[in-house]
Amino acid sequence: MRPSLLQYLKLLLLLALGGVTTMHVPKQDVPSSLEELTLDGHFSFHDVSAAAQDFGNLSSFPPVAVLHPGSVADIATTIRHVFLMGEHSTLTVAARGHGHSLYGQSQAAEGIIISMESLQSNTMRVNPGVSPYVDASGGELWINVLHETLKYGLAPKSWTDYLHLTVGGTLSNAGVSGQTFRHGPQISNVNELEIVTGRGDVITCSPEQNSDLFHAALGGLGQFGVITRARIPLEPAPKMVRWLRVLYLDFTSFTEDQEMLISAEKTFDYIEGFVIINRTGILNNWRSSFNPQDPVRSSQFESDGKVLFCLEMTKNFNPDEADVMEQEVNTLLSQLRYMPSSLFHTDVTYIEFLDRVHSSEMKLRAKGMWEVPHPWLNIIIPRSMIHKFAKEVFGKILKDSNNGPILLYPVNKSRWDNRTSVVIPDEEVFYLVAFLSSALGPHNIKHTLDLNYRIIEFSDKAGIGVKQYLPNYTTEQEWQSHFGARWDTFQQRKKAYDPLAILAPGQRIFQKASASLPLPS
Repeated sequence: MRPSLLQYLKLLLLLALGGVTTMHVPKQDVPSSLEELTLDGHFSFHDVSAAAQDFGNLSSFPPVAVLHPGSVADIATTIRHVFLMGEHSTLTVAARGHGHSLYGQSQAAEGIIISMESLQSNTMRVNPGVSPYVDASGGELWINVLHETLKYGLAPKSWTDYLHLTVGGTLSNAGVSGQTFRHGPQISNVNELEIVTGRGDVITCSPEQNSDLFHAALGGLGQFGVITRARIPLEPAPKMVRWLRVLYLDFTSFTEDQEMLISAEKTFDYIEGFVIINRTGILNNWRSSFNPQDPVRSSQFESDGKVLFCLEMTKNFNPDEADVMEQEVNTLLSQLRYMPSSLFHTDVTYIEFLDRVHSSEMKLRAKGMWEVPHPWLNIIIPRSMIHKFAKEVFGKILKDSNNGPILLYPVNKSRWDNRTSVVIPDEEVFYLVAFLSSALGPHNIKHTLDLNYRIIEFSDKAGIGVKQYLPNYTTEQEWQSHFGARWDTFQQRKKAYDPLAILAPGQRIFQKASASLPLPS
């Protein structure tokens, strides 16, 4: 059996027996010494059920305690205390932001959860000088960062699609969206970090100071420390956004047009693609938010039974520059090979566009459709393999499926800092592909996980060279394969910054170490 498929088979077996995976481990005594720590915040020992859940809603690993830090010192004190307990203690620590992990990565079975959102305070500081930046807590939500920086007419350059995530959470992974082709992921847009390591040391780091820890933590899956503060560079924020969508029937034209746009000097400010399978009335659905360029022809378009490819783009502008924006957009559109009847557009404020997923969230919450299992699969595919992948996955594996959005868009490797811990293909252009399924009931979860299994199995056998984003592995062999030649560096950094493997146990990369280590002075 191929090791890269084990986690899916385990989940399939468990779900066939009845639903969400819950880990029950022998209950260790709550270390009474935790109650004796002097803190600005406090521990919770009883009301900890929320910390045993995440957005995936597929795993539940109850902690023994939740720390609600009142300061960075609280986090350092707690981690240092666990470190001093030594190798014989099984206690681990996980930082939990907004809990948007999928398979329990932000959980710590019978360990300590740090509620990072408790660290939100009035410490966010915007420096609007010549090289503007914002200092934000690792527990701050990106939407709050946006609101604060817009007061100065500024904003970060790189975003995620969903802004109700914490700064430390996305920087521990990568942080990608339609701006990534131009600015790189969020981890390529950081000036400085403050980190609490697995020894309990508070360290300020940057590309010039403690650079190894800086690059290790970015995309480091929480393995080397808890990000408690980040300094994010800013740029002037536009007031408005022209938001466009078009459709393609041909995958080759769809991908070639995207690749042309991300390589052009003058292009759109945001570019993402979507794959649409077995969706009826797609253009009619767009009418609630967008205006058709050709109302008559768009009303006659039939999407039933077709695989369609949607290209979504934006152009930023200020109201007094609307005419120039119109000319630039029309010039770019004239170079694309989309179906003319499918052009839809609308003008919205910058914040309305960036916070667009939250608007969808509110609608889904009202229907009870948000807090459901999300067996997502996020992968990165080399450009040279994207057509082979698409032919099998969209033409065969998923031809009868309709479980949720599928994102597919290219980015430029040159915009990613190869010193960070994130793993990407070794080609100048690669594709981010996300299968964002929602599942209701054990049967639907099992069906979706089975499709994920088939996608990964095909990719392995066909030599696609897939790398998982938000990776979900369970064995050291799988992680070694994921990191490849970078595994030795990742291990060495772990030994340097978290030698007892206290941090982020939910990633299932390292077991808590057993080593003879000098205690910190």
